[in-house]
Amino acid sequence: MLTQIARPYASALFDLAKSENQLAQVETGLSDISRLIGESEEFSRYLRSPVINVEVKAQALDAILAKTSINGLVANFLRIVAQNGRLFALDQIIVVFRELAAADRGETTAEVTSAAPLSADQAKALAETLKAKLGKTVTLNQFVDPSLIGGLQVKVGSQLIDSSLKTKLAAMKIAMKEVG
Repeated sequence: MLTQIARPYASALFDLAKSENQLAQVETGLSDISRLIGESEEFSRYLRSPVINVEVKAQALDAILAKTSINGLVANFLRIVAQNGRLFALDQIIVVFRELAAADRGETTAEVTSAAPLSADQAKALAETLKAKLGKTVTLNQFVDPSLIGGLQVKVGSQLIDSSLKTKLAAMKIAMKEVG
């Protein structure tokens, strides 16, 4: 549901930023806003609150924007989102915008889950392997799940490559049940 709300806003901002040659500045500004939302639980709750009036949220956002040096295009965009009562979807709007910007640069994102954190060399080697396979620069979002025991789970788009020991052991358990 949030993606359906976020996509038109993100697409409109992306198209405008690209036509104004401000794609990098807008992405930086949105990253700053995203960091602010992530660092302040109170601000995050404030944006999502259905109890607080849209006008009050817009006024508070104007006060925050007045004290920052955020890109003008981003500031105007945030004001429109606030006036339309869509601040609750701001996080998702930023995510969709980043996806559009990455696709425009010929990049893609892979979610990598491993049993232990990957070293810098391992992450670099994995990114290079994925780049060779996909033909695009790959940014890795790394997660750790000790229950995997070993190996990796790599998700690129809708494709999942699972070489974890947990999955292999589960498959072996099923095969052994069929035999015995």
